[in-house]
Formats: sequence, C-alpha cells, structure tokens
Amino acid sequence: MKSLKKKSWVTAVCTAAAVCAAALFTGCSGSGDSSRLYIYNWTYYTPDSVIQKFEEEYGVTVVYDSYASNEELFAKLMAGGSGYDIIFPSGDYVSIMIKLDMLEHIDRSKLTNLGNIDPMVLEKATYDPRMDYSVPYYFGAAGIAVNTARVPQFERSWSMFGRTDLKGKMTMMDDMREVMGDALAHLGYSINTINPAEIAEARDLINSSWKPNLVKFDAESFGKGFADGDFWVVQGYAEVVYEEISEAQKKDTYFFIPPEGGPSYIDSMCILKGSKNRDLAHTFIDFIHRPEIYAEFTDSFGFPATVNIPAREYKKVTPYYTAEELVNTELKNDLGEYLELYNDAWLKIRVGN
Repeated sequence: MKSLKKKSWVTAVCTAAAVCAAALFTGCSGSGDSSRLYIYNWTYYTPDSVIQKFEEEYGVTVVYDSYASNEELFAKLMAGGSGYDIIFPSGDYVSIMIKLDMLEHIDRSKLTNLGNIDPMVLEKATYDPRMDYSVPYYFGAAGIAVNTARVPQFERSWSMFGRTDLKGKMTMMDDMREVMGDALAHLGYSINTINPAEIAEARDLINSSWKPNLVKFDAESFGKGFADGDFWVVQGYAEVVYEEISEAQKKDTYFFIPPEGGPSYIDSMCILKGSKNRDLAHTFIDFIHRPEIYAEFTDSFGFPATVNIPAREYKKVTPYYTAEELVNTELKNDLGEYLELYNDAWLKIRVGN
C-alpha cells in the first residue's frame, strides 16, 4: 500500500512543468454537480465504511479513483487527468504542487476540526505548516518487524541489521532514501544531509555491516517472505507485514520504529485547483478529522492516530506502533542536485564497490 510512495521529483521537472500546469488549471473553477465528490487517493487508504458514512450523512456520492505512487498521481494530473476535487499527495509533492499553482487555498473558516491536528505534525510539515494548501491526513514511517519466536532477544535499533547471527534471515527495502536514511539516523546525522563525508559514512556502514547479513533488498515481497518464515527480520511498513501474516502469527510479531529516528512521510488532503466542488471538498476534509471518524480510519489499518489527538480516545484497535515512536523521524526533502550524492552511494551499495 505504501511501499511505492516515497520518491522525490527532480527539481528540473517542476520548472519544465510550470507552464503546463498553468495551462491545465486556468479557468477551471465554477460550480459543478454538488452531489458528487471526486477523490484521487492511494489504493486502500480510506475505509469503505468512512466513505459510506459521509455519503449517507450528506446525501452525496463519492467517486474514488486510486494510484500507487506520487509519480503516478503527478503524471496523471500533468497529462490532463483532472476533474478531481481532493488528492492525497505526500509532503514533497505538496511542495511541488504549491510551486506550480496546482492547489486551491484551504478556507480554514469552513473547517471546524483543525484544532484536533497534532502540533508536532505541523512542525514537521515545513512545506505548509499553516495548512494554507494542505491538511495532514496521515503521518507514518517504515520500521522493523521481528519474528520474536525466532529472535527473542534484540535491541530496538537499526543496528539489528549488523547482527551476524541473523545472516540470511533479514531484508531491507530496495529504497535508496529509506535505507540510507536509516543508516544516517543511526549515525546521528540528518536523513537529508548533503555532507559528502556523512553520506559516505552511511554508505560504508551499510556495505560493511548491514548488507552482508541481508538476503536481499526488497520493497515488494518482504511481507509475504516474513509471513512464510523465510525472513525473521524485515525493514518495511507495518501494514504490509500485518496484511500478510495470520492471526496466529501476530503474537510472535513485533514491529517498532527505532528511537534513532529515520525517514517518515506525511500524506495530506489537498483541493485540486479548479475543483468544481470546493465546498463539499472542505466538508469531507472536516469530516475526516472528526475524532470518531479519524479513529475509524486508523483502526481499519492498524495505524496510530498520529495526526488527530482527540481521535486517540476513540480508538478500539491497538495500533502496530505508537505516535510517540515517530517523534525523532524526519521527512525526506527534495534534495535537488545533491540527490546525486545519494545516487552514487546507492550504486556502490547495490552493485558493489
């Protein structure tokens, strides 16, 4: 669900696309069919029960299309695939879309539940901390899942991947910014550092201490491999692992986000420029942040109520990790030209020195 989501768009694309964006979204406002709300969101990211409650309360129909990555979302919009009211980009793409004038201003006078949003999340949302164009939907991160029947003793740290006794039973994601970010955080550096020496130190830690113990770098099948018992320790997203394992396996599965921190993400609700149902879009955003509705959303996926503080009192399902575990994480910035430093390091990791 989230394993494809976290890549930065090249800065040059933003510049080249600006003219296209202006042409695409000019003159597209006005009133449309107020009984239909068009949503473009991540696959399986809003529970059917929440959509149904909204439709029944307001007497409307929600048309829900889905995408698997920020790149897919952005490419479709830039190709003219508009007509949507609400989209759910990650933070780096919110920043890009603000620069390209692709988003409507949020009318905070129409939102009664913004006070429910955790100030800590807004502090991290440096791309739009005042919610001028976006309202946080979910704040999460990848972590480590451990088969405690096979690995009863362990430290809650990224150093787990340096354990030679677990060689051949561990995987990390095939994701440059995730793996490099974990190593940088473990070393005490920012996951967004542009210091070549720090990036080289993280590269060497992965190559010399972590990589020799891994079966592979795997961003797609780590959940299934964990469920099948092929892997005992995996880096990845909790929801992917828990979707694969059986109820019986849950008692022997422990997921945590290391206290050193690491990369995280914020997905936000944005109203697309030219939305024909801006009032209804604001109503939906406010509906999501009702505490009982937000609790239902997060319970459906085993998430903590990271964004909405009052919702934590309404939750009925114990989440796979806690909101407190995210405090030391960092959002991945678009590094622009400095991304090449990471590309070079990752090439040495993936194909050897």
